Amino acid sequence: MSIIASVEQLEAIYGHPNEASTVKVADRVTPQYRALIEKSPFAALATSGPEGLDCSPRGDLPGFVHIHDDKTLLMPDRRGNNRIDSLRNIVRDPRVALLFLIPGSGSTLRVNGHAKVSTDRDLLSSFAVDGRAPRTVTVMTVHEIYFQCARAIVRSDLWNPDKRVDPKTLPTPGQILADMSESGVGGEDYDRAWPERARNSLW
Repeated sequence: MSIIASVEQLEAIYGHPNEASTVKVADRVTPQYRALIEKSPFAALATSGPEGLDCSPRGDLPGFVHIHDDKTLLMPDRRGNNRIDSLRNIVRDPRVALLFLIPGSGSTLRVNGHAKVSTDRDLLSSFAVDGRAPRTVTVMTVHEIYFQCARAIVRSDLWNPDKRVDPKTLPTPGQILADMSESGVGGEDYDRAWPERARNSLW
């Protein structure tokens, strides 16, 4: 197996990015990038910590990441599994990245920057849904932001409803848990109870 060991070797293969790949990069949220963030109901959050890297899904109502100003994004930490892998990383290494997806759009939006975790009472209250506020809000300072071209979405045919995978062909969370725990947790009861549990704990 041939392994690339230097940036020079990479550049010899790929060359340099064209102007369209570099002029799109901004150091703040532009009006056009604001429109993309406000339409997005989903983002992947990448963080780094002493144990390594982590990438975690974040989903909510469209525009769930609030734009405080053109250098600051605010993202609530909604209810989940309490592993808090991303938050653990942020308090020890503030470097973060976000990748926004917009259903039906080929364009994705990439944001790189630094973040901190806030418990400011007024800030938490501003994200309340049905009277339930998040326990923390991630405050992200934008260092660079740019859209990614649609090739990955087009190649994957991501938004084509005819390409959706039948959930019945996949292992369920309960089956995975039962297999990993030698049936200590999970199983059919877990899968049966999950939809109602999720409905009651989204916020």
